[in-house]
This record gives sequence, C-alpha cells and structure tokens, in this order.
Amino acid sequence: MTSYLDKLNLRPFEKRLVVGVAAILFVVFNAWFVFPHFSDLSATEARKAEAQKKLEKWKAECAQSGKYKAAIASIVGESQDVPAEDQAYQFSSAIQMLQPETGVNITSMGRATSTTNEFFVKLTQTIGVQSGESSLVEFLYKLGESKQLIRVRGLTLHTDSQRQALVANVTLVASYQKNTTKRAPAVQTASATKVVAPAARRH
Repeated sequence: MTSYLDKLNLRPFEKRLVVGVAAILFVVFNAWFVFPHFSDLSATEARKAEAQKKLEKWKAECAQSGKYKAAIASIVGESQDVPAEDQAYQFSSAIQMLQPETGVNITSMGRATSTTNEFFVKLTQTIGVQSGESSLVEFLYKLGESKQLIRVRGLTLHTDSQRQALVANVTLVASYQKNTTKRAPAVQTASATKVVAPAARRH
C-alpha cells in the first residue's frame, strides 16, 4: 500500500490521513456487515441439533407404527358400529324388549322425534318407567350395551305414592348412520321422432 501511496505523490501527513481513513472504513464495514453474523454459526448449529432431535423422535415413533395399528384395530374390534339408518325403527322395540329381562315396567312412551345432519339421524324419546332400584339400574345399563347404542340424555326420579317403587322419566337418544347412497335418477328414454321438413316450393 505504501508503494501505491508513493505513486500518488502524497505528503507524509496526507499518507497517514489516507491510511487512517482506510482503517476507519475497514472497521466500519466489518462492524456493519461482518460482526452481526458472528452468531450465525452457533444459531445454525443449534437449529441443526434441534432438527436432529426431532428426526430421532419421529424415527422412534415411526418404528412403533405397527404397535399403534394393532392397538387401533383392537379398539375398533371391541367397539360397536353405529347402526345403519334402516335399523332406526328398532329404537322403540329395543327399549320395550328389555322390560321382561330387567323387570322394569314401562308406563308410558312419548313420541320419538328425529333430528338429522349430513351424516347421522338422531332419535329422541321420553319414556316413563316404574321399577325397583336394581331393576332400573340394570335397565339403563343394558340400554347402553345394546346394538342400538341408546344413551340416556335426561332422567327425573321420584318414588311412587306408596314409596315402594321408583318412578322415572327417562329421555333416551340413539344415533344412526344416514343413508348417503343416492339413487340414480330414472332415465326416461323417449322414442326418437324424426321431423320431416316440408318440401320446398318450386317457383
């Protein structure tokens, strides 16, 4: 650099000034562009280590996919499927069939109402029952175990006038799969008719 400055025919003071300005610019540019990136390497190493940990964790979970599939298959096998919409008529009969089995006397059955959404039909019905304590518990338990998947949404309970039996109003709910199969519209084939254009008149 000294030889380059010599070619400029600068005085010693001017040479020192140029060198000082160059040194200041060097420091400024380093402080501006280089120093802020000193921590980039350590940050990159930290991200790399974190990504490596996640990769090892995912590999460990993937290795257990067979175990998870077997557990899911076991749970699905033990659970009951939601009955098809065609079985909805069995809702009331399933309730009545438990009377002789549990000893519960159904005194009244309200009208079943239904609500639907895109996938399910939900039936709701309120019944009045009279029975002993153990019989009522067994009745409600067996309702939950039935293939209709009937569940209790509401229950009011009191004793009869002689205080010898329980009287209850039970609101029952069951969900059924909605039949999403759409029938193809009937195609009516009309016989093709030919339209004969009238003969053009000759002039």
